[in-house]
Amino acid sequence: MLSAVSLEGILRARKIVYQYLRPTPLRHYETLSEAVGCRMFVKHENHNPTGSFKVRGGINLISGLSADEKRRGVITATRGNHGQSVAYASRIFGVPCTVVVPLGNNPEKNQAMKAFGAELIEHGKDFDECRILVEDLTRQRGLRYVNPANEPQLIHGVGTYSLEILEDLPDVDVVIVPIGAGSGACGAVTLFRAVKPSVQIIGVQAEKAPCVYLSWKEGKMVETESSDTFADGLATRVPFELPLSILRGGVDDIILVSEEEIRQAIILLLRTTHNLAEGAGAASVAGACKIKSRLAGKNVAVVLSGGNIDLETLRWVLNTKSAAPAG
Repeated sequence: MLSAVSLEGILRARKIVYQYLRPTPLRHYETLSEAVGCRMFVKHENHNPTGSFKVRGGINLISGLSADEKRRGVITATRGNHGQSVAYASRIFGVPCTVVVPLGNNPEKNQAMKAFGAELIEHGKDFDECRILVEDLTRQRGLRYVNPANEPQLIHGVGTYSLEILEDLPDVDVVIVPIGAGSGACGAVTLFRAVKPSVQIIGVQAEKAPCVYLSWKEGKMVETESSDTFADGLATRVPFELPLSILRGGVDDIILVSEEEIRQAIILLLRTTHNLAEGAGAASVAGACKIKSRLAGKNVAVVLSGGNIDLETLRWVLNTKSAAPAG
């Protein structure tokens, strides 16, 4: 499956994705750059119509399904942004869509998925319990399971944002990408290793959801007992085979950031760019702040992967006296 992910796939995906989306801006912010100590450029994937980079992959994958698959419909598991992507793309192409989310999931992401026409099922304590139900429903209903990461066409679709980074900033030195399932980081690896291998690619995970970091470090699949981070886009406890196979030899480093570091990064982005980031979306900036001594004097692109933060979490971010919301 690894050989199915390629630069050519990203270039093909761009022709499809750009029929429905516009390139997102890559913007330099002086005050953010001063805070981190490098020339910082923010890739605004929060400006996509679903508020996240994932929609690129959804459009690319759903557009390429067979007529029979489109008729039968699709199903997936999600904490929100992947589900919005699949629901949004399914609406474009007239495909029935079912999405399974954990109990207590972000209510605003749930509402968005319903608004895009998805049937929403709430089940289980976390994303990985949702996946188990999805596999059962896939067999029972004869649906096409859209895996959140083990899908080359998802990676090709989201890889288009890395292509845009390189086109807008040809002299980029470092790209910092949040890692949940890993599709965004895999797109960056696929693009930059083929076109400009000198670029450093650094992934960021939450300390409370480090399954990809641990798997990358140990050279094998490592599951964690929990993924209790408020950054729901990073909240996976079981790694995915395809992304891990690409990241293992492709990223230069993966670093872990704390809940407080992510919280502070949301505030920093709000203060310096006036953009609202969700936890996963701010993780790349949290990572940059953590390794700022390594970035001095470099052109650094950080991916603001999404802006879908709910009001309860935002209140906590802005109020240091309140308890953290449940992950």
